[in-house]
Amino acid sequence: MHWLLSGPLSTQKLTVKIADLPAHLQGQKLVQMSDFHYDGLRLSEDMLEQAIAVSNQANPDLVLLTGDYVTTSPEPIHKLALRLQHLQSRAGIYAILGNHDIRYKHSKAEITTAFNKIGVHVLWNEIAYPLGKELPLVGLADFYSPAFNPAPVMNQLDPTTPRIVLSHNPDTAEILQTWRVDLQLSGHTHGGQIVIPGIGPAAFYYRKIVRGIPKKVRRRIPCLRRDYSVVRHWEWAQGWHRIGNNQLYVNRGLGTYLPGRLFCPPEVTVFTLQSE
Repeated sequence: MHWLLSGPLSTQKLTVKIADLPAHLQGQKLVQMSDFHYDGLRLSEDMLEQAIAVSNQANPDLVLLTGDYVTTSPEPIHKLALRLQHLQSRAGIYAILGNHDIRYKHSKAEITTAFNKIGVHVLWNEIAYPLGKELPLVGLADFYSPAFNPAPVMNQLDPTTPRIVLSHNPDTAEILQTWRVDLQLSGHTHGGQIVIPGIGPAAFYYRKIVRGIPKKVRRRIPCLRRDYSVVRHWEWAQGWHRIGNNQLYVNRGLGTYLPGRLFCPPEVTVFTLQSE
């Protein structure tokens, strides 16, 4: 993707307050990257190199990847893995899969194997403890997968234990209100890609306008026949949100679809943990 369509890389630095966070975990740094869409078109090698450099410069305790590494075929994951093996993290690198990573029957296995070879741990309805038992890391199956079922995973955790949850689609935050989620990290939306300053993602308003057109008219206009429903909650398309008692952060991603990004630059996020 040409830089004119994508825009320069943005680094977001945020402090996240977590109740009951043990003293020895205060100040821990987490880096999130999402939605690479590494297919030779949607993410430039230069942008990827910059993102890896930003992550390493942050000297993170943990690197978290929140899905959509490829777009269609999983084949590019092998080349992407060669790039991502340069990521540095004291407690490891953990990943979940997005909807594009399970597009074909063999996609999940091929991407997981490629990541395992470079030491990236792929979580699929699993709990890991890279920062210790006091702060579990939960990685959920993609929302569009039949395997998406957070209850058996979330119910394993003591409600008094703080936790971080990786879930590619931010719409899952609505479902996850049933459980304690001190920080949910998601992607999927690319931040909306085209954002109207002071108003929000253009996609939210486009969808409302399209749905206001009678179905008989829509059927006669090719570009309006399909309802492009990326998410239900476009108001959660990017940034930090409080969903009930839980916290959600939605990364704008690195990859870019046409027609490009406007007021919505690609993003690497650096979080610093603090006790609430």
